[in-house]
Amino acid sequence: MSKRSGLPNGVDKAAKEVTQEPTEDKQSRLLNDPNPGHFSLVRAYHLADLITLMNGFCGVMSILSSLRYAMGSPQDTGNAWAALAFMPFGLFFDFFDGKVARWRKKSSLMGAELDSLADLISFGVAPAACAFSLGMHTPLDQLLLTCFVLAGLARLARFNVTTGNVPKDASGKAKYFEGLPIPTSLTIAGLMAFWVSRGWIQQDIPYGTIGAGSIFEFHPIVGLFLGHACCMTSKTLRIPKP
Repeated sequence: MSKRSGLPNGVDKAAKEVTQEPTEDKQSRLLNDPNPGHFSLVRAYHLADLITLMNGFCGVMSILSSLRYAMGSPQDTGNAWAALAFMPFGLFFDFFDGKVARWRKKSSLMGAELDSLADLISFGVAPAACAFSLGMHTPLDQLLLTCFVLAGLARLARFNVTTGNVPKDASGKAKYFEGLPIPTSLTIAGLMAFWVSRGWIQQDIPYGTIGAGSIFEFHPIVGLFLGHACCMTSKTLRIPKP
């Protein structure tokens, strides 16, 4: 018998299990509490969320480095190299946050949203800003680079709302990606790094321009961004997950 309730131990234990409320995650409690106290958003972050923010940090630093390069001499490529270097660092944090979340068994809807927003900055806006600063800045170039960023935005939004519909393996992991994942834009960043190393920037961008002097002037090489945008938004292109 239980000394506290006068019930058999098994019955007393079962009653406690029925009446005991499940422990609420700290993040959910802080985000939903009407009076959470000061710095509640910071206190709500899991470790993986902080790592995801480092991905976003690298993306913003890449963009600002591109702007600094555009403000300076075209021959001084230090900031261009910095802009390109921050992108793979963002990829490192993008991979690392998932590993930490699985290790600590701490994942959340906020973490998923942070991940998508950071990816858009680091692998969408940052490569487009770098291409613009390296010389792909005619009005039509600008439009096509904007389409690339918007395609990345649409791809990430679709991933967030359809991830539950993708077939899973025995471990619960999705079997494939629908469309190219946005971090694959680093392949274009790698190509731009090669151009910088060879001095193929500004007036010497490979393949030059078409329609020079008209409103339709553009660099054909910007088609790489347009093609990548189409592959990101494709639903029929399926990339097996490693």
